[in-house]
Amino acid sequence: MPHTQPTRLERFAWVYLGYLFAVILFGAWVRISGSGNGCGNHWPVCNGEILPTAPSVKTVIEFTHRLTSGFSGVFGIILAAWAWRERQRHPWLFRASLASMFFLLLEAFIGAVLVKKELVANDASASRALVVALHLANTMLLTATTATVAWLARGLRQGSAVRMAGWAWVAVVVALVLTNMTGAVTALGDTLFPVQPALDGNLWARVRDDLSPSQHFLVRLRLIHPLVAFSTAIGTAALFLRLMLRGAGSMAQLGLGLVATQVGLGFLNVALAAPPWMQILHLLMSQCVWVVVWLAGISYRRL
Repeated sequence: MPHTQPTRLERFAWVYLGYLFAVILFGAWVRISGSGNGCGNHWPVCNGEILPTAPSVKTVIEFTHRLTSGFSGVFGIILAAWAWRERQRHPWLFRASLASMFFLLLEAFIGAVLVKKELVANDASASRALVVALHLANTMLLTATTATVAWLARGLRQGSAVRMAGWAWVAVVVALVLTNMTGAVTALGDTLFPVQPALDGNLWARVRDDLSPSQHFLVRLRLIHPLVAFSTAIGTAALFLRLMLRGAGSMAQLGLGLVATQVGLGFLNVALAAPPWMQILHLLMSQCVWVVVWLAGISYRRL
């Protein structure tokens, strides 16, 4: 495929995707800092005010997250309007922008549910765990569709001669979504029920203690995510290796590097008992792996 210079629409879409990553990471900080109730159960206003007066630290954090999330809507509208102008030449580009806007609106709705139902701060209910998992799944669809717009915006990008097995890619995509959903539940448990680092060799003792029937269900579920994540990492690495054998060098190599890094971060996250900075780094890497896997699928199949 001949090299072409990125269009302005492509640059804007990539910047927007980067901005979404930042909003996602800041949302994780809202959870980690226990600031989800910083605006009470009021939405979209904050503690009954459009602009909070004399706010606490938690209110500043939550309100800032709402503002940055709101700007995502502005960027999403601009992206959809820009793609609409190209709808005749690039119909899939416009469709992807509409999908991105849909998942952005759904993201706001789920966020509102968390606030209005008070599934924030120290709430440790099954309802919160379910909504948090669905929240991250929708986040992945939002970043995937936005990345699709960016990828298709360069000229008449139609993919390459390399073809990959569709079902293998679909299986990895589903596995990654499940991995991130279980990761969201595990991160919630790590926030509400923190543990000490297991650098002194007592990791297995901690695992046995976590599985005790007397423990909260969020604690008992901690073991699920590492098992799912490791299995998914093997499948994802196998997919990228297959792509390398079929000639997709650069993207496959990038994907393999990201997967290996994420596995290392996962082990370190467990050993260090999920400190805040590691949770955020782990989440960032998971989003990077997800986007590369998604683009691998649409790059080698015509749209």
